[in-house]
Amino acid sequence: MIRGACLCGAVRLRIEGPLPDPWACHCGQCRKQTGHHLASIEVPRACVAFEGLDAIGRYRASERAERGFCQTCGSTLYWRLDGCETIWIAMGLLDDIEGLHLTRHVHLADKGDYYDIPQTLGVGA
Repeated sequence: MIRGACLCGAVRLRIEGPLPDPWACHCGQCRKQTGHHLASIEVPRACVAFEGLDAIGRYRASERAERGFCQTCGSTLYWRLDGCETIWIAMGLLDDIEGLHLTRHVHLADKGDYYDIPQTLGVGA
């Protein structure tokens, strides 16, 4: 079991099962929400348990997706596509994770021009 929390600890989470390697999303929404890009992992929603639900704010990022954040400290928590059985959890929340490696970059058309992406990693749309 992997545990994690937002910066202030008002929202905590547990993830059951093995974790996949994270991706980095460079879309305009992720860049604006996080201040850079969002490194996250996609896990089945049934494997994630949140505590401190009253502190979770939800923002309808589009007509088809929701973003979660801590209403106390502002930490990015997740991105969730409507009707999907998975949820993308922000890597920065997770404690004591080992052995994971960033494997893919997506939405590079929106990438900031102030940084480069190493060519050794997978690149998506």
